[in-house]
Amino acid sequence: MILVTGATGVIGGAVLRLLAGGERPVRALARTPSSVPTLPGVEVVRGDFTEPESLRRAVDGVRAVLLVTVPNPPTVAHDVALLDAAVAAGVRRVVKLSAIGTGEWWNGRLVGSWHQETEDAVRGSGLDWTALRPSTFASNTLGWARSIAVDGVVPDPVGGARQGVIDPRDVAAVAVAELVGDHSLGRSLTLTGPELLSAADQAEVLGRLLGRPLRVADLPMPAMRQRMEEDSWDGAAVELAVAGTGWARSGGNAVLTRTVEEVLGRPAATFETWAADHLPRFSE
Repeated sequence: MILVTGATGVIGGAVLRLLAGGERPVRALARTPSSVPTLPGVEVVRGDFTEPESLRRAVDGVRAVLLVTVPNPPTVAHDVALLDAAVAAGVRRVVKLSAIGTGEWWNGRLVGSWHQETEDAVRGSGLDWTALRPSTFASNTLGWARSIAVDGVVPDPVGGARQGVIDPRDVAAVAVAELVGDHSLGRSLTLTGPELLSAADQAEVLGRLLGRPLRVADLPMPAMRQRMEEDSWDGAAVELAVAGTGWARSGGNAVLTRTVEEVLGRPAATFETWAADHLPRFSE
């Protein structure tokens, strides 16, 4: 049995789709079970990280766990609660979704401090473990869709810096490989796409596929912070985002690895492939 947390999110949902109907039983954890799509062979259970009994039920009979928690607000206690339940239930393996840059420093701030604390807890849990540190997701560009539709503008919070943009489907595929195999036990894996791209590079691809020119506008960090605060982001989550964005803006995320290819036996997907597959989302 494999337990997938974050089952309604980008990575958790993709992992469920990859595992559905396969040889291994799969269980999805969700606060609202009805929000999880019906998939063959997937059992959905209600669970809440603040309700220990619900976590004990969720991990009963489970061999491996995909650990995904949301950063708004960042709460290491949620990760630790699930880890404690997993250890007590005899779970053997945990795959933690982290983020690239975790443990780096920018402007006196620890990048990914919440992820770092959770990774430390995972390493100390006694379970077999893998930590996945993916670069910025190709799907993050869906946040540009409204601006593109209204005035053809792509907001750029990292000031022209290039990043190893990754297709989240590749992240999910690596997660599945780590849940069912033993490729990278006891390692933190930095996952990137095959090329370094700026927002302008991504805008060029999207504009070409959409058949319209797009222009890039720098989004200064104070403006980004203001937007997040206006959207009622938790204060700690805002600070995490600021540190990570500042690190990327300074060039810290200009990183490429071949880890996806090493794990999956095929090259990582390009941003253009992801964009072509999701182009209707930019016209909704």
